[in-house]
Amino acid sequence: MSIRKWFSQTNVVVSILLLASVQPLAAAPPSDSERLEKLERAVEQLQKRNAELEAEVSSLKKQTAAVPEGKMKTKVTYEGKTYVEKAVVEEKAPVYVQQRGPELKLTLGGFIQVNFEDGDVSAFEGRFGETAVRDRFRIRRARINLTGDFAEQFDFKIEGDFGQGDGLNSNRTAFSGTDIFVNWHQFPEAQIKVGQWKAPFGLEQLTPDTTLLFAERSLPTGAITPDRQIGAQLWGKPFTHLWPEQKDLLTYYAGIFNGNGRNVSVNDNESFMYVGRLELMPFKGKVFGQESFLKLGGDVLNSRDNAGTNISQSLNLLVNDDGSLSPFALPSAAERTAWSVDAWLKLGPFDLIGEFLQERVRPRTVFGAEPAFSKFTTDGFYVTGAYYLIPKKLQVAARWEHLNPGQKGDDGIQSITGGLNYYIHGDDLKLMLNYIHTWSDFREANPEFGQDQFDEVIGRMQLMF
Repeated sequence: MSIRKWFSQTNVVVSILLLASVQPLAAAPPSDSERLEKLERAVEQLQKRNAELEAEVSSLKKQTAAVPEGKMKTKVTYEGKTYVEKAVVEEKAPVYVQQRGPELKLTLGGFIQVNFEDGDVSAFEGRFGETAVRDRFRIRRARINLTGDFAEQFDFKIEGDFGQGDGLNSNRTAFSGTDIFVNWHQFPEAQIKVGQWKAPFGLEQLTPDTTLLFAERSLPTGAITPDRQIGAQLWGKPFTHLWPEQKDLLTYYAGIFNGNGRNVSVNDNESFMYVGRLELMPFKGKVFGQESFLKLGGDVLNSRDNAGTNISQSLNLLVNDDGSLSPFALPSAAERTAWSVDAWLKLGPFDLIGEFLQERVRPRTVFGAEPAFSKFTTDGFYVTGAYYLIPKKLQVAARWEHLNPGQKGDDGIQSITGGLNYYIHGDDLKLMLNYIHTWSDFREANPEFGQDQFDEVIGRMQLMF
C-alpha cells in the first residue's frame, strides 16, 4: 500500500470521528458550556490523532528510504489476528554451476605461479653457454582443474596448464593437459587408476608443485624422472583395514605407461614403460607436541624406446660440446633402467630430505641398424634442509645437489640453493625467494669455453584458488 493511499484513508477515518463527535450535539439541546466543553475535548482528540498520524507518516518515509534498490514485491504475513502487508526486495537467485553427472562432489580449483628470474637464468639446469637463457619474468604455471567423486567409488581429475609456452621445450608450447585420470577407490588396498599423471618415480617429482620448498626442482630430479605419462596403475595402502592406526605404514605403486611423454597418445613402439614405487612410513606422530614423521621410499623403472623419444621430459640430459645441457632425444633405439631411494625426516619445524637417482641408457640394435650413441650411466642426488623461523609463516631452506650426466669426462654440474619462504596464507598465498650458485666441472676442466660458475636469483608469487 502506498503512503498517499494510506494517508487518504486516514483522512476518511478522521472525518468520521469528527461527525461522530458533532452528531450528539444535535440530539439534545445541551447548555452552551456543555457544548463548548465537548468541542474542546473533540479538538484535543483530533490534535492528538493528527500528531500520531504525522509520526506514522514520518516512520513510513524512513522505512521506504531504507529499502535497497531492486525489484520490489508485496509480501503478506499473518501476525496474530491481523494481516500485515510489507514491501520487501525480491532476492535474485545466486549464480551457480550444476554438474551434468551424478557426482557427490565437484570441485573447481587451480593455481598461478609467476617468477622473476635474474642473473644466469636456469644455469643450475645446465642452460649456459649455447643454451643460455636471458633475464625474464615468467608465468611458470597457470593451471585450472576440476575434481570429483561418484557414489560408485570413482574419483577423477582433469587439469590443464596455460603457462606451458616457455620457448625452451618444443613439447610444451601452449595450453595442454597435465593430470587427466579416473581412479577407482572401492578398495583402498588395491585402487586402479587410468589416464595421464606423474609416473610414480622420485620423491621430489611426486611432491606437488604448490608445496615444494624451492621454486624449482633439482636437476637430478628433472633429468632422470619420467614426469607425466599416459597409462594405467595399481596402487594402494595394504594396511587400511588390517591395521587402521597404521594405514600409512606402507604404500605401493605399480604402473605401465606408453613411456614417450604426456599428451602423446601414440606409443613409439610395441613396448611399454614399467614403473614401481614403495613408500614406508615407520613413524608418524608427535615429538615434543609437534607433528613429525619419517618416510622412506624406493623406485624402479624400465623402458624400451625407439629413436626420437625424449628421455628427459622435465629438464635436460644431453651434454653439448661446451658442457651445457639440452633435452635428450634418442638418436637410435635404446633401453633404460633406473632406480632411486629417498628419505624424508620431519621433526616439527625442521625438515631433512634426501634422494639419490640413477639411470642407465643402453643402445639396442633394431632391424640390424648400428647404434648411434654409446651407453652411459647418469646419476645424481640432492640433500635439503628447512626450518621455520616463525611457525607456519617464515621458513628458511638450503639444498645441495649434484648431477653426473656420464657422457663426457668431468661433465658434472652441482649447485647450492638458499631459499626464503613467506607463507601469507599457507601454500594458498606465499612468496618465495631463491639464490642459486652453480659450478660446471666440464667448464672448470676446459676453461676455453668460458666461465664455470654461475649465479641466479628467482622470486615467485604463488596463489591457489
